[in-house]
Amino acid sequence: MAISDYPPLPTPLQHGIYDNHTHLQMVRFGEEDISIDVDTALDLAEASGVVGVVYVGTDFESSSYAVDLAERDNRVLAAVALHPNDAAELEEAGTLDTELAKIEALGGHPRVRAFGETGIDFFRTESEIGRSGQIRSFEAHIEWAKRFGKAVQIHDRDAHDEVVVTLKKVGAPEKTVFHCFSGDIELAKICADNGWYTSFAGTVTFNNSKGIQEAAKYIPQELILTETDAPFLAPAPYRGKPNSSFATVYTLRFIAELRGIDAEELAEQVGKNTRAVYGEW
Repeated sequence: MAISDYPPLPTPLQHGIYDNHTHLQMVRFGEEDISIDVDTALDLAEASGVVGVVYVGTDFESSSYAVDLAERDNRVLAAVALHPNDAAELEEAGTLDTELAKIEALGGHPRVRAFGETGIDFFRTESEIGRSGQIRSFEAHIEWAKRFGKAVQIHDRDAHDEVVVTLKKVGAPEKTVFHCFSGDIELAKICADNGWYTSFAGTVTFNNSKGIQEAAKYIPQELILTETDAPFLAPAPYRGKPNSSFATVYTLRFIAELRGIDAEELAEQVGKNTRAVYGEW
């Protein structure tokens, strides 16, 4: 799979924005190898006006790699976590606490600016043991975010109510981000009322995402973030192609059009929002 299989490069933005959730270490998309390497992905993003990324871990190996990359490339910040689906499997295997301790040990690194992606996913996890492990892991990540003064990036799939209940029970961190926002206007209202950030991926551009689109129009501009979740979720009309951080530009322009504002105005605000959550790159 070559760079020609990706969406075309967008017209660059003048105001720099950020891909606040990407998995650059993933080298498989479906059944095919992805040939674009990390440095190329970052160069193409920068040329398109995406001036920085948050590289997101889902287990100890990918989280450690995120930290290492953030140390050597100032366009990258790291987020570290156990993915909720991994947390479920680890709980069932009896090894969740061991793996949680490894993630906690990474949290104090100055280039780590978030714990994520953590959260609750009831789409793939049905067992009570697995679900309780997800919630226990989520609560641990929330506590670390508060203790270390970092953001938390939330993976929420088929679990809106449970995520909100957990945040309110434990106490949400000051900087709480709903990664790849998948709710409707009702969840958007809850996020707005609590000052929680909503991060929109390519899913907001899909024809069947009317609820997400209504949320994107409703959310206060100062709570909007943008992401790719690359290599997944390429925005329309490139849905089904492998994704890369430069495609954040397409998503931002789509949201600007939804809201009836200039893309550069939104880009300037999203840049400010992102730095407010993660600090300077």
